[in-house]
Amino acid sequence: MIYCDNMIQPKKYTKTSKIPPKGFNSANEFFEYVFNDKEMIWMGQNTNHLHKESDILDEMVRCVESREYCKYPPPEGFQELKNLILNDLDLEDKDILITAGGTESLYLCMHNILEPKDTVITCDPGYLIIDDFASRFSNKVISVPIYSEDNDYKLTPELVKEFMDENTKIIVLIDPLNPLGSAYTEEEIKEFAKIAIQNDIYLLHDITYRDFARKHFLAAHYAPDHAITVYSFSKIFGMAGLRIGSVIGTEKIINSIRTILINDLGTNVVAQAGAIAALKSKDTWIDEVITITRNNQNLIKKCVDEIEGAFIPVHPSDANMLAIDLKGTGINPKVMADYLLKRKVFAREGTYTSKLFGDNYLRVSFSIPEEQVKIFVDEFKSAVEVLRK
Repeated sequence: MIYCDNMIQPKKYTKTSKIPPKGFNSANEFFEYVFNDKEMIWMGQNTNHLHKESDILDEMVRCVESREYCKYPPPEGFQELKNLILNDLDLEDKDILITAGGTESLYLCMHNILEPKDTVITCDPGYLIIDDFASRFSNKVISVPIYSEDNDYKLTPELVKEFMDENTKIIVLIDPLNPLGSAYTEEEIKEFAKIAIQNDIYLLHDITYRDFARKHFLAAHYAPDHAITVYSFSKIFGMAGLRIGSVIGTEKIINSIRTILINDLGTNVVAQAGAIAALKSKDTWIDEVITITRNNQNLIKKCVDEIEGAFIPVHPSDANMLAIDLKGTGINPKVMADYLLKRKVFAREGTYTSKLFGDNYLRVSFSIPEEQVKIFVDEFKSAVEVLRK
């Protein structure tokens, strides 16, 4: 018998491994366990659980009941949805594709733009899957260390200039930043735009958490020909499990991305129905979602302030998550996450979003009901008392 294992050659890139907690054989097994536990308090994936009975739910139910899911939707998304997204961002002069979540948009951008000689600038901490995607198509990914108050815990224009080289092709801005909640000022965005224009490179602006921010500024408004905007329905709209987002740019950029589309039969039709309803009804629910989210953040801040050795690097966070630095307590964030999981609270250790600083912090999200945040506060305090000993 001839074995063909050698037919699959090793790849030049490696996917960032997701190490499951003790007792689980794989990350998938762990996530399925967490997903199926209805008592679990979900603070580990920045998801939004604050939407109640709403037009979003009603429209998705109507779509299912009408059996419209039997048909393929338009391959690039319904025009009504595309128009609503562009209007939401004041980017009506741009082109757009609907994708299966913001993550697919990020992959498409990396695949489309990068050549084997190129360099990509990201940051650490950050959304590590971006680095994974970039490594597949570029020569080098420079993940700039940003976990410092010296640069306000974010990638600054000065840092970009320091780490750029002659082959830099993309600068990635996650804004606000997962996992810290750092956001950019208008002056910083203008400076990034200037760098992109002067060097004829791209700003990949991931604005997944934009609507949680106190203020937000789009790179596309300052570098219209050099900015690509990645938009997601997973967070503020509470639609993470439906996998829907979009990528927005100039007609030239989007036309180029069209040539490499894999999902050529369209994005989930039920998700698109919900997304249309979400944008149409946004004004009726967004204030309540943001108010609860920010009040929850204050509860967590008050709790952390009472714990010796712990602190929150970025407060207020402009996202729906923050990092709690545990270095001064002597508690490993993974040990803390495992402890909380046994008490039905799902949070994430720092290694999920950082290769360099993962042993410093625990990430928690808080767009959940207030009573669940109060449970977290009590459990976190108890955990510190037990684990510090």
